[in-house]
Amino acid sequence: MKKSSRTKKRIFIETSKAFFWFGIGAMLALFLLTSFTFILFEKINSNVVYPGITVGNIDLGRKTQEEIIDLFANKNENIADTQFSFSLGSEVATISARDLKFGYDETLIAKQTMSLGRSDKFLSNVSIVFQAYLEGLNLQPAYHYSEDKLYEALAPFIEKVNKDPVDALFTFQNGKVTAFKPSIDGKKVDVEDVKKNLNYQFEKVLLDKTRAITIPINILTLVPKVTTDKANNLGIKELIGKGSSLFYHSIPNRIFNITLAATRINGVLIAPNETFSFNKALGDVSSFTGYQQAYIIQNGKTVLGDGGGVCQVSTTFFRALLNAGLPIVERSQHSYRVGYYEQDSPPGLDATIYVPSVDLQFKNDTGNYILVQTQVDQSSQQLLVFLYGTKDERIIKLSTPVITNRTPAPPDLYQDDPTLPKGVVKQVDFKAEGSNVSFTREVTQNGKKIISEKFISNYSPWQSVFLRGTKE
Repeated sequence: MKKSSRTKKRIFIETSKAFFWFGIGAMLALFLLTSFTFILFEKINSNVVYPGITVGNIDLGRKTQEEIIDLFANKNENIADTQFSFSLGSEVATISARDLKFGYDETLIAKQTMSLGRSDKFLSNVSIVFQAYLEGLNLQPAYHYSEDKLYEALAPFIEKVNKDPVDALFTFQNGKVTAFKPSIDGKKVDVEDVKKNLNYQFEKVLLDKTRAITIPINILTLVPKVTTDKANNLGIKELIGKGSSLFYHSIPNRIFNITLAATRINGVLIAPNETFSFNKALGDVSSFTGYQQAYIIQNGKTVLGDGGGVCQVSTTFFRALLNAGLPIVERSQHSYRVGYYEQDSPPGLDATIYVPSVDLQFKNDTGNYILVQTQVDQSSQQLLVFLYGTKDERIIKLSTPVITNRTPAPPDLYQDDPTLPKGVVKQVDFKAEGSNVSFTREVTQNGKKIISEKFISNYSPWQSVFLRGTKE
């Protein structure tokens, strides 16, 4: 009984060994057969893409690298006349697909497909080759365009739009702003967005045969590191009002006085609820404070006096107040229409001052500080007044000035002057017609009318005055 059991066990072990070695042999034979078959298959297809490999469902099996390059180069040539238009507003730049080098990346496709199944990993190669042969292996196409050519097409937009941001500058000293420069947002053409949009067009152009593509250009806003509202804690964030005037044909002394008076109010801070006095901010106007002699209106005459031209500054300041929608407490017009103030404006938009009696005043009802900045442009002979603060949804409507009761200027007046040589004639006053001028201003805030007023200016007719020399 024991002998029979041992015999069966020995037979089982020997049979198992036989099957094991048979399996090993079979696997080795299969490996050798597979290796031989793959080596033979590889040799047959040594210079071509393995069968079953496609790109974008285009069969590239058994094609050489050169044939693949030619195939996709021809496809690119078919869409070479496609036009790409890059638009910014009404401006458009156009470039063809040929010039943009837009299309299939034929060289990369050829290299990728030729490399499939040809790595240094044997089993991976066998797997890829059998998968391609039995089931097919499809790759996504590679595309390209020339970034250099794209930048050339976008260059006019980039040159026009791109601007670096400017940091704010705010220096406060002894109750006055000694240096101020508002922050300015920068701008930049969003080239990356254009590239992204361009990438979306490959299939549309190559597969759908679209012959015209328009790509809008977006503009990025570049925020400064130091914005105006961060540069100070007084609520001075943005421009709330601006006034301008011209002073063509002014004598040098008058221009000097305009510049000096403008610097005296430059940098002035006006607190919330403060009633601002132009005369107080300006200070004394005389030769003692640096002003020169120029023509002023005094006692019904135009005469030389200290500070002639200061009213150019008060007039420009008045225009800034009007445009900012600020409540004006006190304002007086000139005795007659002054030609300087009508060089870039209709009549009625002037404001005279005479320290200390005739003033220009307004109330700061914005709830934040207001900063005054002035600029004298000597080349264009223009004076600018800027008011900075915080906008509060004010909407300002100014009517066109209406001129009535026109009266002609009186006849020219000639006066003998014994201090002038005989035969010399010097004009010291200039004629102007008399008239009444009126305009209205309405200011609304959040749908509520906060200011409704009418400005009336009564100008007297003015005669030209000439001095006639009598000195022998």
